[in-house]
Amino acid sequence: MTGGSEEPDRDDELDRLVSGLADADDRVIEGALRPKRLSELIGQARVREQLSLLLEGAMRRGRPPDHVLLSGPPGLGKTTLAMIISAELGAPMRITSGPAIERAGDLAAILSTLAEGEVVFIDEIHRVARPAEEMLYLAMEDFRVDVVIGKGPGATAIPLDIAPFTLVGATTRAGLLPAPLRDRFGFTAHLDFYEPDELGVIVRRSAGLLGVALRDDGADEIAGRSRGTPRIANRLLRRVRDFAEVRGNGVITREIARSALELYEVDESGLDRLDYAVLTALVRKFGGGPVGLSTLAVAVGEEAETVEVVAEPFLVREGLMARTPRGRVATPAAWAHLGLPVPRQVVSARQPGDGPGRDGEVTLFD
Repeated sequence: MTGGSEEPDRDDELDRLVSGLADADDRVIEGALRPKRLSELIGQARVREQLSLLLEGAMRRGRPPDHVLLSGPPGLGKTTLAMIISAELGAPMRITSGPAIERAGDLAAILSTLAEGEVVFIDEIHRVARPAEEMLYLAMEDFRVDVVIGKGPGATAIPLDIAPFTLVGATTRAGLLPAPLRDRFGFTAHLDFYEPDELGVIVRRSAGLLGVALRDDGADEIAGRSRGTPRIANRLLRRVRDFAEVRGNGVITREIARSALELYEVDESGLDRLDYAVLTALVRKFGGGPVGLSTLAVAVGEEAETVEVVAEPFLVREGLMARTPRGRVATPAAWAHLGLPVPRQVVSARQPGDGPGRDGEVTLFD
């Protein structure tokens, strides 16, 4: 009995080890594909030019640049831009994340050991704990932190000067960032989704770095299904590379890319398995809606947050789903995408009592 109970534990441990090695390998590959300088960055032309002016001006004055806030959906290059800022300044960078800073002491430990001009990158900065957030206000403005010694009435705050630094904050949900913190950033940039031709350039560059034989039509096919996101484009490139090497001659053509992405359930518009599950449930099970988020999540067997964060933004951006005060509704484009006839009632998705607006409108809200 004992031997039988230990074997699954060993298998689980082996699975975790293999999974960890795979994740580490993916991180190494992603790191190798990141551009290192602003001149190497593809897309985001306006942000690139603004950042170039900010950094060059600061270097000419011999002072650290203003604090930088980068916002936008996942996978668009916020972490890459933070690393580029550090490289352009020739300064070291400390990397942490909002959830990792649970107490003010966690932040004080990072800030008190900074060298002058160092870059601090906080990913998902909107999730920094409130006590640490209040300490960050003082650090960003006056380059000082108050370290509290003791507890209760006998506690004393000892002011501690810190070296001038540049904070780079990244967030996928800028609306959750408190106004006092947001206002302390001297430069704010929002990253937009990429155009297919920009993603095509990124895919070709990544293929060159990975040593993948890639034809232009294959690059365009991958770029067109990447949802405007470089991270997804690079991930699809690696999966298509596997398909080309195992089931082809190693060269990625349009036909190879189509066959591979069909196998991985990514359609011509970039919809994947989860997107199709959400869209199909909304149309077939709920007649196009409106339906609540939690009900829709149960119907596809996922957490509500997964549906809201992973699938819904892309479906809304593609015009396949709308968020209304009464719930999620499928648009006529969703029925057409699934190859189904559009019911008459879908044309007028809004019903009386939905709130301000004219009949026939779909009222969107965040």
